[in-house]
Amino acid sequence: MTTLVAGDKAPKFSGIDQDGAPIKLGDYKGKKLILFFYPKDNTPGCTAAACNLRDHFKELSKAGFELLGVSPDSPKKHQNFIKKFDFPFPLLADEDKSIIKAFKCWGLKKFMGKEFDGVYRTTFLIDEKGVIEHVFTKVKTKTHAEQIFEAIA
Repeated sequence: MTTLVAGDKAPKFSGIDQDGAPIKLGDYKGKKLILFFYPKDNTPGCTAAACNLRDHFKELSKAGFELLGVSPDSPKKHQNFIKKFDFPFPLLADEDKSIIKAFKCWGLKKFMGKEFDGVYRTTFLIDEKGVIEHVFTKVKTKTHAEQIFEAIA
């Protein structure tokens, strides 16, 4: 589980999105960012969370937020995921897990009695100056946007 908390400076990152375009934390300077980490495209929980954010995208944008998803999937897998579910936000392809690890969202997980290393589903609200305002470590996949609205209310 991440050890980053509200008040910490967000780790600087750079990566490529689904189209191979470079994206870095500095691109969001002066903007509020919802940075959400998830394990894998096209899995039930990840799809539910991303679709919930998609369904509330206009409201989140109206509240001043940009959205950016991050997983270890390839740009091609992200392209297919975006196309299939019509996501209006970019997805970073963190295949080497450098961004995931910088945000401390990688580690030992348990699922169906098995232990393995994987991505912790975590969301960070980052302010205009690059400071973390809120960390969600218990993401409710079907109602994640509502969690965010409750936190910023």
